[in-house]
Amino acid sequence: MSLFDDAVLVLKGYEGQPELRDVYLEHLAAHPDGMYKPCGAGHLTSSALVIDPARERVLLTLHKKLGMWLQMGGHCEDGDATVEAAALREATEESGIAGLTLLPGGPVRLDRHPIPAPCHWHLDVQYAALAPAGAVAEISEESLDLRWFAYGEVADVADTSVVRLMEGTLARLS
Repeated sequence: MSLFDDAVLVLKGYEGQPELRDVYLEHLAAHPDGMYKPCGAGHLTSSALVIDPARERVLLTLHKKLGMWLQMGGHCEDGDATVEAAALREATEESGIAGLTLLPGGPVRLDRHPIPAPCHWHLDVQYAALAPAGAVAEISEESLDLRWFAYGEVADVADTSVVRLMEGTLARLS
């Protein structure tokens, strides 16, 4: 099965946000290259909010290009077998934490946001990942900073997309 086919199956199985889910599916139907960065109309991305082992904090990255505190994530690559694998790869690369595990149940949320030209949209499939005991985060070349934030601090530093992802993640953890 291709990454494209996996994305379609994941999205068809995702029961939340039906209108946005349909936008994603329509995009993929119209753009066979819609999984990858070169698709100028927009493309799927995959991300994961990293939760500490005690389940009290989230790890956010200060994105180098955007200057915003965000969850770990980015573009799908040819070697990614699934959308989940892309989220886990990105979270591992950007956090420096080996042994992350995605929370079961598939995506937590979808988030469609505009980005500067030449591309127009990121269609992000958002997951949550649990860090293993003893995890030590290391800043990647894509980050200006990497920091653990208590749940109550996230709204003060991040945009509503990250806050909604955290809220969805907390609901799944309970």
